[in-house]
Amino acid sequence: MPSPDRRDTWNAQTYDRFDDARSRPFQDLLARVRSVAPAQVIDLGCGTGSGLADMARRWPAAQLVGVDASADMLAAAETELGPLAEVTLVRADAQTWAPETAADLVVSNALLQWIPDHAQLLTRMASWLAPDGWLAIQVPGNFEAPSHQLLRELADSPQWTDRLGGVLRGANSVFDAAGYFRILTDAGLTVDAWETTYLHVLTGPDPVLRWTSGTALRPVLAALDDDAAQEFSGQYAASLGTAYPADDAGEVLFPFRRVFAVARREERL
Repeated sequence: MPSPDRRDTWNAQTYDRFDDARSRPFQDLLARVRSVAPAQVIDLGCGTGSGLADMARRWPAAQLVGVDASADMLAAAETELGPLAEVTLVRADAQTWAPETAADLVVSNALLQWIPDHAQLLTRMASWLAPDGWLAIQVPGNFEAPSHQLLRELADSPQWTDRLGGVLRGANSVFDAAGYFRILTDAGLTVDAWETTYLHVLTGPDPVLRWTSGTALRPVLAALDDDAAQEFSGQYAASLGTAYPADDAGEVLFPFRRVFAVARREERL
């Protein structure tokens, strides 16, 4: 997520429109973490705090730290958590922040795709782990899907390229499962990495546009004034309607690939 001195373009309400679908990958990620009673847990890029809440319920004795660059997201996280746990929320840039003490679990859910060359950050995150500590990450892997290809093509079109050239990143934004396996293995961890394609069933007007407006479309909307953003969104919605047509029941099938890795720093006897 952007560093605090940049314009805060994250909108918690927009992001949470598809909370059930967005939270499922995190549940699948956390299910592979075998830590029994972690004392120190870090959520890097904690967003609206739903993941922190899940971890607070699973490990009520843990000291949780949620880090995010967005004030809007952190405000939503504070509301989400309520009385669930003693949680420290920190507004900071994930690329420069570091914990003061070793962690038993470091989680990063749908953050790393925003950070160029995040292999270095992953290596740093691995260094934060205590013996027998766990690291768990998930990133979207759908940059070559029609939703993202059409977005880049429109942004690079003659009408928009002067204002949007270089705003969007491509498939090199993330690694595949093997890439994360190698990075974390080189950092001295024992790694389990995999990929899953979820099939989301979306309904309502322009459902894929509404999905992307909370994530992939966000850099475009941040770069345009309101009138231009509305025009761009209309053109993008028309392309999405062709690529993702609704069936007779009004449902749109939206495949979404995600990449996971769970790693452990083995305790040496």
